[in-house]
Amino acid sequence: MSRAVWTRRWPEWVPFAAGGWGALYAAVQVAWVVAGVDVRWAPHVSYPPAVQLLLAALAVLVALGCLATTRELGRRVLLVSLGAAIPVFAAGMASLPAHVVTLASFAGVESATGLAQVLMSTVSTVLLVLVVISYRRRLRGRCPRCGHTHPGTGDGPLAHPRAGIASKRTRLAVYVLMCGLLPWAGVKTIWTLGGDALGVSAQGWREAGGSGAGEVLAAVGIDVTVLAAMAGVFLLLGLMYPWGQVFPRWTPILAGRRVPRLLPLLPAWLAAVGLSVYGVFLLIYAPLTAAGVLPSPVITPPFTTSAGIIWMIAFGGLAFGGLGLGLVAAAKSYAKRTRPVCAAYLSEHGAAE
Repeated sequence: MSRAVWTRRWPEWVPFAAGGWGALYAAVQVAWVVAGVDVRWAPHVSYPPAVQLLLAALAVLVALGCLATTRELGRRVLLVSLGAAIPVFAAGMASLPAHVVTLASFAGVESATGLAQVLMSTVSTVLLVLVVISYRRRLRGRCPRCGHTHPGTGDGPLAHPRAGIASKRTRLAVYVLMCGLLPWAGVKTIWTLGGDALGVSAQGWREAGGSGAGEVLAAVGIDVTVLAAMAGVFLLLGLMYPWGQVFPRWTPILAGRRVPRLLPLLPAWLAAVGLSVYGVFLLIYAPLTAAGVLPSPVITPPFTTSAGIIWMIAFGGLAFGGLGLGLVAAAKSYAKRTRPVCAAYLSEHGAAE
């Protein structure tokens, strides 16, 4: 089977891939528990063995459910059950953006098993989402690949819509959310340029900084996390404008060619999950801490006051939450605008608009 036909038939093989992956995921969790391996969910938070065993049991049930979708059961309770499992595995990939930034700055890996757990949760989430989408379409009597009703099988060629711009409403919402980056990026930039802010001196910030590429960038006034945020902004713009669908003239060799749909969508969705969850958490935590409902954070260098830490937590919530929710809005618009249809559907209903 050629690669083109293999990718066209993803609704047929993805349940088996998800079933096999679920079994592997469960085996790894059980092996870690038996061997007493410490698996980190966050830098200072480990998975309790009981939670790992529950995840293993859930993975087995989900694997069996995915395999059941290949049969003509037609039971919506199976669809609901599989959909309900998605947030559980998505929670395990929440720290994926942080790991990417850490690796990109050559700061090393704090926990190899923690990174492995994040990657496994990410693969589980992606496969499960694909199974749920294809099964939901099949239950509705639609093509499991393109989501439309048409004669014939769903393994023929696809027709892609013309490049277009996101709606004015979407663009406005994304630009407003992007503004959440300004306080956080501004403070980071002040520190890297030698200024003081929130009770933190530039010298103290450098001494508490990372290593490798992070220190090199900081030496010229660039914070590696701000640089990563700018990459996120670039991705946001690509999702909203036509140059994210057709390579523009300033891209050598590729100019004029269609951008593979998953090239911007996959990193957007993967980053959006972790950033949104983390950002919302910080936005809830900061005011509760400031009001005394939660205990004040421990003052650790380079910070000199708890107020400075709380303000930085709030700025981080605005930045990460804004970027994450912006990616959700932009990716949703991009997915809708670039959604291809089977050629069989066009032959029956006419050319795409």
